[in-house]
Amino acid sequence: MRVLQLLLLLCVFYGASAWPAEALDVKRDDVKEFIAHMHEAHGFKKRPLRKLLAGAQIQPAILEAMERPAEKAKPWYEYRPIFLNERRIREGVDFWMAHRQALETASEHTGVAPEYLAAILGVETYYGRITGSYRVLDSLSTLAFDYPPRSKFFRDELEQFLLLTRDLKVDPRTVKGSYAGAMGAPQFMPSNYRLYAIDADADGHVDLWTSWADVCESVGNYLKQFGWNAGEPVLIDAAVTTDKPGSLDGRTLDLSESVASLKTKGVTFESPLPLEAPALLIAADEPDGTRWRVGFNNFYVITRYNHSPLYAMAVYELAGALKQRVTSSAGAAASGAAVAGTPVDAALQPSR
Repeated sequence: MRVLQLLLLLCVFYGASAWPAEALDVKRDDVKEFIAHMHEAHGFKKRPLRKLLAGAQIQPAILEAMERPAEKAKPWYEYRPIFLNERRIREGVDFWMAHRQALETASEHTGVAPEYLAAILGVETYYGRITGSYRVLDSLSTLAFDYPPRSKFFRDELEQFLLLTRDLKVDPRTVKGSYAGAMGAPQFMPSNYRLYAIDADADGHVDLWTSWADVCESVGNYLKQFGWNAGEPVLIDAAVTTDKPGSLDGRTLDLSESVASLKTKGVTFESPLPLEAPALLIAADEPDGTRWRVGFNNFYVITRYNHSPLYAMAVYELAGALKQRVTSSAGAAASGAAVAGTPVDAALQPSR
C-alpha cells in the first residue's frame, strides 16, 4: 500500500511523463483495423507489420508535449526571443554562407527568397542540428492510437510513414524525428515528405537530413505548392482604431479580408499590393499592449508549414535579420576588397 501511495504521489508531482513507455497492444481493435487496411490497400504482409507495431513504444511524454506547444502556451513577447537571438542569427549567417549555392538554386527554382528558406530551417531545427530524438514509429503510433483529438490525422501519417520507409528502403525502426513525427532538417511530416520533397541533387533518393540541395529545394517547393507569390511582401506593421469591429480580433488565421476591407474597418497600414489583395490582421501580444500587423498571402503560406501566427512572425523576423546581416557582411567585404584592389568574394554577395 505504501509503495502504491508513493507511486501516486510521484505521478502527481512529476506529471504524466512519470509513467514509463509501454509497447503498443496489437490486439486492440483499432490496431488490428489499421493492419488490415495496410494489407488490403498497400499490400503489407500482416505478420511482419504486426511484429513491427508490437515493437512501437507508447510514450506518455509525447502526449504531454502535444498539450503544451510553445505556439499556444506563450505570448509573442516570450515566443519571439526563442528564435530571434544573436546566436541563432549568427549561426544562420554561417549556414547561409556554407550552403549559399543550395539556397540560391532553390530560390531560383521555387521563387522563395533564400532568407525565408534559411529562416524556416533556423526555426524548425536550428539549421539542421536538432532534428528530433524520438523514433518516428513511436511518435506516430502513440498519437495514432492514444491521442483521440487527432487520431485520424496521425493514423494517416503513420500510414504515409510506412509507405515512405518502404519506398526509401529504410528500416522504420531507425528513423528519428520530433515528438509529432516530423522528420529531417525541414521537419516534414511523412505525407509532406512524399508529396513535396525534391531530389534536387539527382542522386536517386530524397535525403532531408544530409543533402542540403534536397532540403532547401523541398522547403521552397512546399511553400510554392501552397501558393507563395515571388517578390510579394509577407507582413507589415499596422494601427487599429479603438472602435474597431469585434470581428477584427487578429487571432484567427483566416485569409478572408483584403487590403481594402481592412482599411475600411479601421486598420491603417501602407501596402504595395492592390486593394483587392487578400490580407489578415495579426495581434501580437507585447508587455505594454498589442502590436498590430497585417499579413498578406505569403504570411498565410508560411502558416501552412505550422498553423500559428507566432511561428510565421518568427520566420519573418528571422529572415529579415539574416538578410540584413548577410547584406552587411557583403558590404563590409566589398569595402575591404575596394581598399585592397581585389574582387569581392562571390559567396558574400547578398541574395536577390
